[in-house]
Amino acid sequence: MGRPLTLALAQVPGRPAGDLDGFAAHATATHRRFPGTRLLVYPELHLESDVDSAEPVGDGPRHRCFAELAGDLGLWLCPGSVAELGADGHVYDTAVVYSPEGELAAAYRKVFPWRPHEPFRPGREFVVFPIPGVGRIGLSVCYDAWFPETTRHLAWLGAELVLNVVRTDTADRAQEIVLARANATVNQVFVASVNAAGPAGLGHSVLAGPEGQVLAELPGAGAGVLTAVIDLDAVTAVRRHGSFGVTRVWRQLREDDEPIPMPLYGGALTPAAWAGTDLRQGEPA
Repeated sequence: MGRPLTLALAQVPGRPAGDLDGFAAHATATHRRFPGTRLLVYPELHLESDVDSAEPVGDGPRHRCFAELAGDLGLWLCPGSVAELGADGHVYDTAVVYSPEGELAAAYRKVFPWRPHEPFRPGREFVVFPIPGVGRIGLSVCYDAWFPETTRHLAWLGAELVLNVVRTDTADRAQEIVLARANATVNQVFVASVNAAGPAGLGHSVLAGPEGQVLAELPGAGAGVLTAVIDLDAVTAVRRHGSFGVTRVWRQLREDDEPIPMPLYGGALTPAAWAGTDLRQGEPA
């Protein structure tokens, strides 16, 4: 493998917001069971925080627990999303990632909270972070997957794997699996859709490859850990040669094509911006 990444995706029930010891014990046991894990991921709002238990990201007991745990285990830790109290006084559903050095590496505020059911303020920025020597990872939270703009922007920013942390206990989980495969297919990225186990969620976590294939899954609502080793060079190969050797969606537009009006967004799809992007780095070629 050229750029391997070992994943452990924890399909587990939610925990009370203050159960940091229980969370740390589960993460430690998972790492002990799968010692090669480089990236450990939990579902949306795994620590069942709400508006009343919101804390600032980067401060407080929750932050200290995550930072120390990632550093002690020496891995990349996505503890799912948390209720973040922003400096503006609003509460956000925010996915966080900590590095093996125990540092906050990324924080992404859910852009599309599930309205009218969720009380969170929408975020305004898409977030991609690097794992040095491996590749770039994008973050999305549950309902974000229903909006194709989310994964498209993450891929445009250089994401080769998109983590979609989920807490779905409704009948449309089947459609979310379709969306995970579709978002992987049309953006030529890996997508990991990590749902909570029962009773918080319906489970069926899934890992899709950059041609939309299901690489691994945990059917049913039972607790478990989905493990896999992916090679992010597969993204490079699929984009270079096309999905199944045929489809090269990121080479569709040319810099000299005319702009395509996008009245829905009050703007246009500009071929020069699309075609002049190095997707591996998310920077101009």
